[in-house]
Amino acid sequence: MFLEGDLAVPEGASGLILFAHGSGSSRHSPRNIRVAADLRVSGRFGTLLFDLLSMREDEYYETRFDIGLLAERLDAATEWVRGDAAPAIIRDLRIGYFGASTGAAAALVAASHRDDVAVIVSRGGRPDLAGPSLAGVRAPTLLIVGGNDTQVIELNRLAMAQMRDIAKIAIVPGATHLFEEPGTLDEVSRLALDWFERYLA
Repeated sequence: MFLEGDLAVPEGASGLILFAHGSGSSRHSPRNIRVAADLRVSGRFGTLLFDLLSMREDEYYETRFDIGLLAERLDAATEWVRGDAAPAIIRDLRIGYFGASTGAAAALVAASHRDDVAVIVSRGGRPDLAGPSLAGVRAPTLLIVGGNDTQVIELNRLAMAQMRDIAKIAIVPGATHLFEEPGTLDEVSRLALDWFERYLA
C-alpha cells in the first residue's frame, strides 16, 4: 500500500507534525492545510499531510470509520518517518500528531502504542472513538472543540476523563464542528502552536 503525502520542513525545525484527517477528507483538507501552514511559520515545525486511505477505500463509509485501520496507517507513516526511506532531515525530529474528527481517534490509538509521539492536538475530534486506548496515551493531549459543537464537547469531556496523562480541552467560542466561522480557525492555529511549542519544540 502506497499513500500520498505532502511534506514541508523549515530549515532548523525541531519537530515534525503528522496530520490525520477526518472521515471523507484527505491531505487536501483546506482547514488542515491552513493550520499546517500556520505551524510552519514559526520555523520550529515541519508538517506531513497524507492520505490515510486510498481513493477506493475512501468510497466506503465502513472504511472511513475504521479507527483501527486509520491508526495502523498513521503508525505506518510514523515508521516511515523513522526509516531509511525518509529524507534525512526528518528522521531525528520529535514527532507530534494533529488529528481532526475520526483522525483524532486514530492519532490517540496510534500514540497509545508508541513511545516516540511527544504530543497530540485534536481539532473537532472524536476521541471517544479511541475507546480503551485512551488510558494508554502518554503524550500531552489538547482537545480543541467548537463552542457551538455541544454534542462533541460532551464526547471530548467523557474521553478526557479516561486519559491518565496530561489532557486539556480548549473551547473556541462561536465555532461549529468545521470551524468555518470567521476567526475560529485562526484560534485553532494559535492554540495548537502554543501546545506544540510547549511539548514538542
